[in-house]
Amino acid sequence: MPELPEVEAARRALEEHCAGKRIRRCVVADDSKVIDGVSPSVFESSLTGKTILAAHRKGKNLWLQFDSPPFPCFQFGMAGAVYIKGVAVTNYKRAVVSEEWPSKYSKVFVELEDGLEFSFTDKRRFAKVRLLEAPTAVPPISELGPDALTEPMQVDEFVGSLSKKKIAIKALLLDQSFISGIGNWIADEVLYQARIHPLQPAASLSKESCHSLHRCIKEVIEKALEVGADSSQYPKNWIFHSREKKPGKAFVDGKKIDFITAGGRTSAYVPELQKLTGAQSGKAAAQAKRKKIKPEEKSDHEEESDSEEEEFLAKTKLKNSKAKTVRNMEQIENDSDEEQPQKLAKGKTKQKVKVEKRSSSQVNTKPKKAQK
Repeated sequence: MPELPEVEAARRALEEHCAGKRIRRCVVADDSKVIDGVSPSVFESSLTGKTILAAHRKGKNLWLQFDSPPFPCFQFGMAGAVYIKGVAVTNYKRAVVSEEWPSKYSKVFVELEDGLEFSFTDKRRFAKVRLLEAPTAVPPISELGPDALTEPMQVDEFVGSLSKKKIAIKALLLDQSFISGIGNWIADEVLYQARIHPLQPAASLSKESCHSLHRCIKEVIEKALEVGADSSQYPKNWIFHSREKKPGKAFVDGKKIDFITAGGRTSAYVPELQKLTGAQSGKAAAQAKRKKIKPEEKSDHEEESDSEEEEFLAKTKLKNSKAKTVRNMEQIENDSDEEQPQKLAKGKTKQKVKVEKRSSSQVNTKPKKAQK
């Protein structure tokens, strides 16, 4: 899935080729799952005639700055991608679409005044495209932690932060409120290169391991960007190239790769190099054994549910479900409040009827004459 390097490559291409140009035409897909909270017609009219001033990114989110708001914001999901006609942007497996232009998977198509065209596509429909007045002031961007590339923690701050976290280091790296931009493949890569087990509790890492991890995050992201986030050009000794293989058939530098679940994600690591250490190692090792993924259990990479967006959607669905439950409870209470006076009135009516019947019975009943 697109992570920080892929989204940054898209941002750089958009800024290089589109900044300073006016939008002549815009076509937005009628897909409410991706186009969030606004109709295609409103989206199109909001973009047409605007001038693109810059392209911005934080974490895995990208947005365009115009000469006036609102601004289009793109959350890439599992297969979101930016294509500029005639310009090589980036190359990663899930972004590949057909040669037709614009693609049938296009969600936002833009034609600029000089004839240049670009499109945001999403084959799997996990992306989110929004129209926002102030992108950095509202979720999801407002909830993100420091960007791993543009706002890196100083090493001492990084060490101090890790020392306070008891959760597994892989889960922490995936937490976008801690550091934004690191997804599943970057987390696996930096942990492999730093020789740290994915389930190692963050607080138990030595100072040397923290320094090594800090350095590897910087190096992996910068190296990926050096080649324009073209995954085929990543160094051959990266674990990245074997993450999609089946257990038992995955190796890096001749060493076996195992797969476990860490941070809710399928995680690739090399047991020979990435060992659990410290007092918690026994407990974590048992946990790793339970979470080890067997060959028949590991699905193809295309079908893995290993994106933060899926988790975000699940949380959103749960949140909406809770809100609906609260609304239903409030409605029940309101209905109850409205029914209560009706019940009381109904009870009084019944009581009145009974009293009237008794009164009528007493009036109409005459004493029988005594028999002689």
